[in-house]
Amino acid sequence: MTSYEQAAAALGELFELSVSDKEVRRVCKSIGTDRCAERDAETASYVALPLVERKGVPTGVTAPDLAVVGTDGGRLQITDGAMSDEEPLDDDGEERLNNGRHWREDKIALLMTMTSDEHESDPCPDVPKTFVERERILKLTRELKARSSALKAATSSDDPPEDAVAASEDTTRWKPPKVKEKQLVATRRPWAEFGPMVATAAWRQGFYGAPRKAFLGDGAETNWTLWRNHFSSFTPILDFIHALSYVFAAAMADRAFAAGWTCYTRWIQLVWEGRVDVVLAELRVRQSELGAATKDDAAGSPRRVVGRAVDYLGNNRERMKYAEYRRSGLPMVSSYVESAVKQFNHRVKGSEKFWTESGAEEMLQLRADQLSDDRPLAEFWKRRVSQESGQNRYRMAA
Repeated sequence: MTSYEQAAAALGELFELSVSDKEVRRVCKSIGTDRCAERDAETASYVALPLVERKGVPTGVTAPDLAVVGTDGGRLQITDGAMSDEEPLDDDGEERLNNGRHWREDKIALLMTMTSDEHESDPCPDVPKTFVERERILKLTRELKARSSALKAATSSDDPPEDAVAASEDTTRWKPPKVKEKQLVATRRPWAEFGPMVATAAWRQGFYGAPRKAFLGDGAETNWTLWRNHFSSFTPILDFIHALSYVFAAAMADRAFAAGWTCYTRWIQLVWEGRVDVVLAELRVRQSELGAATKDDAAGSPRRVVGRAVDYLGNNRERMKYAEYRRSGLPMVSSYVESAVKQFNHRVKGSEKFWTESGAEEMLQLRADQLSDDRPLAEFWKRRVSQESGQNRYRMAA
């Protein structure tokens, strides 16, 4: 069933409205086009501001105590155009999208105001038991689509790790930040255009004036390019679950499970403490024992698995100061934005859902509006009614 057919069916079931899928499509295109135009105009106005104003707080806005931005990507099928050079690579430098002819990536940002406590010392120095339970870690790494065949468990699911947030909350003395309000930004545009859109949304909410600011992402370089260009004053944090998957894969590479598990539990405790350099040193010793990977080695060979872990942890070591983040009350997992990606995928991704570039852009904007707590569509309808000739202004019902 197509996306618009699903919407028409939902209208009939929930509101007893007989509306064709074509009519739903026409309305979505009209409203989506207007909302994209508003978004682009707002972004252009923001970019035109002097730098001092762009990194400040708008008049009348109060900066939140804790502002968090996370970025990631989902997937959908596009019927027109070739794959753009802007399509990102995954953490290993390989195409993130599968090899289907039509699959493309959409870009999604989640902006959150959060609440949390700060501490003088690490409130949780020991890695939570959730991260050292065998069955849960095996399940967690499968759901994360770990790309190491040493795990023998990579999947094609786009669902985020269901245990990721629960795992991070499995503590007695430390509670992760809680989401207060969220806003979403989504597009099919290139990353160079996506960045200013996210920055505009952050500025509008006063994020740049927050005393505590964090930027969450996985190891994809596109995330950190966006951070450098627009959020360099935010504390950069590598998603702990992604780090875990690389540590687990490297610990298991060319080892019996018992020996690999012992290595993993020690390494993940060190990573939890932020002592990544110790793990890197041991990984490099392990790499020298196995030898450097050659072009003949398969992607899942122990040499390549360990080599990828060395590169991944080495490239992200400055974003893995997890004990410091816990003291400051900052989040450590990107499951929030991964869950948001799943919500977008539910609307735009499916074997029978194909989009033109314009149709995808319109629907992504409408989906972002619908999922945002600040109710941008409600304000849009007020503006639209007030601008219609022959229409009386009215007050929206509560």
